[in-house]
Amino acid sequence: MKKIQLLGLLFTAMMTFAQSTTENYIHSKTCLNGDCSRKTETVTYFDGLGRPKQIISVKATTTGKDLVTPITYDAFGRQAKDILPVPVNTLNSAIHTGIVNESTANSYYGTANAYTEKEIENSPLNRVLQVAQPGEPWKMTSGHTQKYKYEVNQGSEVKKFITNTITSTTGTDNKTVSSLSLTPGSLFYNAGTLYKNTVTDEDGTPVTEFQNGRGETVLVRRTDGSQNIDTYYVYNEYGQKAFVISPLAVKKIEQNSNVVTTDIVNSLCYQYRYDGLNRQVEKRLPGRDDWESVVYDAADRPVLTQDVNLKNKGQWLLTKYDAFGRVAYTGLIAGGERAAMQSQLASQVISETPTATGFNKNGIMVYYTNTFFTNFQTLLSVNYYDSYPRDTKEFPPAKIQDQYVINDDKALNGGVSTQSLPTASYVKNIEDDNWTKTYFYYNTKGLKVAEKSWNHLGGYTKKEFLLDFSGFPLQTVTRHKRLDTDVERVITETFEYDHQNRLLAHKHQVDSNPVEILAQNKYNELSQLESKKVGGVTASSPLQQIDYKYNIRGWMTQINDPAVLNGKLFGYKVKYTNPVYSDISPGRYNGNIAEIDWNMSTVNNLKRYNYTYDKLNRLTDAEYAEPEKTNPHNKNFDERLSYDVNGNITFLKRNAIPVYGSTSTVVDNLEYKYTGNRLNQIIESSLNDSGYEGGNNIIDYDSNGNMINMKDKGIQSIVYNYLNLPRSFFITQPDLFGNGQTSNSSLDYLYRADGTKLRKTYSSAPPRGLTKTIMTDYLDGFQYSYREGGGICLECRTETAFEEQAYKKLNTFPGIGGTPTWKLDFVPTAEGFYSFTENRYIYQYRDHLGNARVSFAKNSEGVLEVTDTNNYYPFGLNHIEGMLSSSNFGGYYSYKYNGKELQETGMYDYGARFYMPDVARWLSVDPLAEKMRRHSPYNYAFDNPVRFIDPDGRQADDWRNKNGQLVYDPKANDGKGAYTKFATDKDKAYGDGLKNSGNTGATQFDQLVTSKLPTTVEYSNENHPFSMGETHPIEKDGKLVGFEITIYEGSSEDAFKNPDKVLNSDEADNVKKGNLSAFDISTSTFGHEIAHANEKNHQLLKKQGETGIIDPKNNSETTPTVIGKQILKELRDNKIKNK
Repeated sequence: MKKIQLLGLLFTAMMTFAQSTTENYIHSKTCLNGDCSRKTETVTYFDGLGRPKQIISVKATTTGKDLVTPITYDAFGRQAKDILPVPVNTLNSAIHTGIVNESTANSYYGTANAYTEKEIENSPLNRVLQVAQPGEPWKMTSGHTQKYKYEVNQGSEVKKFITNTITSTTGTDNKTVSSLSLTPGSLFYNAGTLYKNTVTDEDGTPVTEFQNGRGETVLVRRTDGSQNIDTYYVYNEYGQKAFVISPLAVKKIEQNSNVVTTDIVNSLCYQYRYDGLNRQVEKRLPGRDDWESVVYDAADRPVLTQDVNLKNKGQWLLTKYDAFGRVAYTGLIAGGERAAMQSQLASQVISETPTATGFNKNGIMVYYTNTFFTNFQTLLSVNYYDSYPRDTKEFPPAKIQDQYVINDDKALNGGVSTQSLPTASYVKNIEDDNWTKTYFYYNTKGLKVAEKSWNHLGGYTKKEFLLDFSGFPLQTVTRHKRLDTDVERVITETFEYDHQNRLLAHKHQVDSNPVEILAQNKYNELSQLESKKVGGVTASSPLQQIDYKYNIRGWMTQINDPAVLNGKLFGYKVKYTNPVYSDISPGRYNGNIAEIDWNMSTVNNLKRYNYTYDKLNRLTDAEYAEPEKTNPHNKNFDERLSYDVNGNITFLKRNAIPVYGSTSTVVDNLEYKYTGNRLNQIIESSLNDSGYEGGNNIIDYDSNGNMINMKDKGIQSIVYNYLNLPRSFFITQPDLFGNGQTSNSSLDYLYRADGTKLRKTYSSAPPRGLTKTIMTDYLDGFQYSYREGGGICLECRTETAFEEQAYKKLNTFPGIGGTPTWKLDFVPTAEGFYSFTENRYIYQYRDHLGNARVSFAKNSEGVLEVTDTNNYYPFGLNHIEGMLSSSNFGGYYSYKYNGKELQETGMYDYGARFYMPDVARWLSVDPLAEKMRRHSPYNYAFDNPVRFIDPDGRQADDWRNKNGQLVYDPKANDGKGAYTKFATDKDKAYGDGLKNSGNTGATQFDQLVTSKLPTTVEYSNENHPFSMGETHPIEKDGKLVGFEITIYEGSSEDAFKNPDKVLNSDEADNVKKGNLSAFDISTSTFGHEIAHANEKNHQLLKKQGETGIIDPKNNSETTPTVIGKQILKELRDNKIKNK
């Protein structure tokens, strides 16, 4: 835990109205309704040394019990055990004197170690040597603990890459240009010059990090059991990160007698260049053919960006800001080299001002000035803040769902207004000049109560939210039309919560249809979802009850019981440490899954996968079995893989039963050929025509590393837009009868400039028969279809590029002479879909990865029926079962693996990229490849798809709220970032406060939203006696996985009212002069806490230990304190400047 200490109050007891008046404690409440009869309440009791000894979440369980966590210390005052919380009868916030150690927890959890235990070295450093997680399989003597080792490097252990950097000053250019090499005769760092820290996980897999004296990571070393897998980080003469050398690049350099070549660097390394202001101005990623560039204005904001494809076209992506640094509008402009563009901005601050006149571009009026880079080729997006633009479709009404709505006039809103809030967002289609215009409406607390969007076709989607006291939705009403002339469809959803705001019931109504109960949730005493009843119009008659089980670590282990379905349609069991077939895959203790069982009522045949991994946690073998059969180990759907050191698949072998009545057959025996990380060719040595199509054709790429054809699958060409999203596919397939003729088909996509898919058009022209066309519109979740052509077509089974023997295509074309029309097909719900064409709810069983397994619904006679089932190979391809396949393709059935939509190309659309499950690779380079540099930018889920998913084709775990919802998406708004719909007014106020404070605050904001570790931020009105903010690290399996930040606004308010008590004399003086506010103090605290939320600071804290020796010049508070004070200084200077 990290805190900003209020030194004068460090050991002062807080006397409030708790029950145990003889104890020191902190008592905090957060009201969930107006009279505070529903609230979250926490009491922390302290011992005589000011250390917490018991934490009570008062009446927090489902039955109103207290959740009590005792805290104990060893003889040296160190917290060596983190005891799990236990539910006990409430004492109304009084201390539970009988719970002083782990004994109560051990009894409740049924184990001798219901706690995380740390072995700490006996030295003043108090470094952790070993961590044992809760539960018998992970106890300290189990051999399955996380181990920590602290050493220095040996000679000949770490290569010493060096750079030769010059500063290019050609013309107006100004950048570092570094070359990379190893010096002959001095290849390695001298012994004892690097820190060497090793973490070994519960399965004995080590990861070693080497750091230099400046705290910079030089090398991260893993091993696959036979060789080192090294990722090197190389810094130039100015201390700037110039190169990241991937493991495959290291191997290539070693094989080349330690000579670094340009080809190795360009194809396998990350490269960076900087200007004289220490700004990264160019970078080159592996898989891309040239450098990408960034141009900044005088306020150090990125104004122009250019990837390689844009560079080839002579285009730049332009972002303009308003006076507060908020993105005003974006577009594409023509421009030359980076140096020439930078010279135009060297002394310019790009700031556009709202205006009543504006200018016209691409079919809309833009109500901003246009003072610099005025010649747009294409306007892409416009954002409005503070007030609504003149062309607003619907200005704020007085009330929405009986909630007062504010506008920009404080006098009309009791002193509050939309000032500082986003009010409208206009986004253009990439392929045409039609726009989507969205408006946001707020209540008097600044919480969004409506979002109304007019689409590019003239229709709309209007969402209204009835919020409770704490901001949770009680009801949402969605009104929708595709066209303005269509009949309006209305969806009403209601939500019921318990006393701690756990969702109890979710109801759904379409138009005036009967209300459907989507879900009724039941939780155990630890707030884990215990069971869920889904479907039905009465609470007592659900369609299914889904039961869940968890282990002591909180990992989900079972969905129903697959061995005994007992009326359930699906059962699923996940085994980590306790596989049945332990001879095939031994138990796993680090979070990897050893074995999965599943069963479906349609066949009632227990199925099993056993998983094997290498030392890098990559899946190497998935062995299929049917345990209840005479021959259980039939290997019907086995999948085996091997990889290079970057994680690129080198071999894939897959079994199937493509013909009814046959036995297991090797349908794919694939060898992958690469240039760098680019897959150039797949050699298919299996003679079976099922599975991957084969053909051994060469695969080509564009300059950004996007695959532009895959002729093995009949895909002759792929064209991309500026977001690197595929805009069109052209497919040719041979005639089914082998007469030399071909079927031609195409896929065309329409996107908005923010990457949202709006339309897909699929056309197929067989050699004989009618051309048919399917158009699909995607409008705020409502999915429409238009179909024409069709008729009898024997060759049509070869018209697509997906594996035909894994799916059953639905024939939904009108008959000959039928009139094609647009139809509203379905809309997603929290538990599946509502089908407008079938007028019924479709429910889905999903596994732990979100894969659709069983879809079910009531038929016209009110009888429950299964409508679709899906069995998957580990990397997402449906089992190839030929005529036995029960996996449908078309409409809502196409949403399968990870809940994503399967395309006619056989690829899944994840939003940011397309994924190919048959070859287990992405179509394009990861937009966030730099966050995972040891991995190939094309590999899926770290090559461990049983454990991980990729939510949208890029990694995006950054700033999140307490519910885990993303607050700020750094890739939205054409890559410039934007707050999400989950961002509250307070989130935006603090975020904008940091961004607009100055360089230090803006840097902290960027660190928060681009962090590779998810960080949740909460705000408390509490006047904390010890701190103004706290940052808690979150660890899982011994690894740092995130942070929790709490800002105590009450403490900032107290510091503002009593500045001499807390602040230094200069800060106190500026508070008295009106140059600093309570909000400014909280904002600086926010920046301070963000400085704690990183791996380096966390390691400093671990080295200090709980009560160890602290270096006064270099400890975990040094940098955050400096940053916090600098932000406060920037905020002060801004106030003085604007007076």
